[in-house]
Amino acid sequence: MFLRIKSEIWVSALLRRARGAGAFATVLHSGAEEAGAIFVVVNRGGLRGSYDLYAPAPQSLTVDDDTNAYDRRFEQRLEGVDEGAINNALASERRFDPDLWAIEIEDRDGHAFIDVISEF
Repeated sequence: MFLRIKSEIWVSALLRRARGAGAFATVLHSGAEEAGAIFVVVNRGGLRGSYDLYAPAPQSLTVDDDTNAYDRRFEQRLEGVDEGAINNALASERRFDPDLWAIEIEDRDGHAFIDVISEF
């Protein structure tokens, strides 16, 4: 049996973590309270207009073998793209899964405040 925190609680903690570090963080799209997939958009702000997109990592890579605890980990899907590319990717994902969460974090240094296990 795997333990898993509700998506709504996890999102709330992510928002607090980012805001506590001085970043702006907001919910772009609210998903299923219990188990909605979570996507994180990092807006580097400034004149660059550069965005990164992080998506849930495959489930086989998110279980801690020592504790059997389920941990949310992410893989980077897009890097350094414009806002249009992010909007298109999220729209595509929402067509597949309308219960997903989309969080935007604005941080000039590009911190996502999540565990990333795979970058492309």
